Amino acid sequence: MVDLDGAFAGESRNAEAVEAVVKAFPGHVQLGGGIRNRASIERWFNLGVSRVVIGTAAMENPDLVREAARDFPGGIVVAVDAWDGMVATKGWAEVSDVSAIDMGRQFEDAGVAALLFTDVGRDGMLKGCNVQATIDLARAVDIPVIASGGVAGIGDIRVLALHARDGIEGVITGRALYDGRLDLATALTVAAAD
Repeated sequence: MVDLDGAFAGESRNAEAVEAVVKAFPGHVQLGGGIRNRASIERWFNLGVSRVVIGTAAMENPDLVREAARDFPGGIVVAVDAWDGMVATKGWAEVSDVSAIDMGRQFEDAGVAALLFTDVGRDGMLKGCNVQATIDLARAVDIPVIASGGVAGIGDIRVLALHARDGIEGVITGRALYDGRLDLATALTVAAAD
C-alpha cells in the first residue's frame, strides 16, 4: 500500500483506511508514503504493518533507515524512486543528483529487507515496467529488488520473473490489476513458476 497523499504531505493522510486494511487483510501489508521519522515507523509496526517503505527519509536521513533496519529486522524497505535514473523524493516532486544505483548501494550493509524500485515516469501509465533499469539495479546491489511502475500486464510479470536469480524479489502492480488487464491468480502462478 502507498499513502500518496502522505508522500506529498510528509506524514500519513490516510491512516484510517490503512488501519482498516491491516485489520481486515489476512496477509502481510507493506506500507509507504510519508513515513519520515521514528515515531511513524514504530506506529505502523505496532498497528500490524509487516514492512515499512522509506523513501524521502532514506535520502535525507540514512541513519534513520539503518537504525530502523537494526531494530525491526526484515521490516524496512528503501524506496528508490527514479526519474531518468536519478532518485526522486517528496512524492516525486523533487529530483536529486543521486543515481538509483548509488542510492541502493548506500544501504547494502544496513540490513534493509529490499529496495522498492519505481520508474516514476512509467508509474500508472501502463507503458510496461522499466525492466532493464530494474535488472541493472538488482545486479548492482546485494539487496533484493521489488519492481514497480508501469506494469501493463502479464508480460511484465513474465519478464521480471525470469530475473529472479538476478535479485528481483517481487513486482508491485496497481492500475493494471484495477483495470482488469492483469489477473492476480495468473500473475501469482507466473511469478511462482521461476
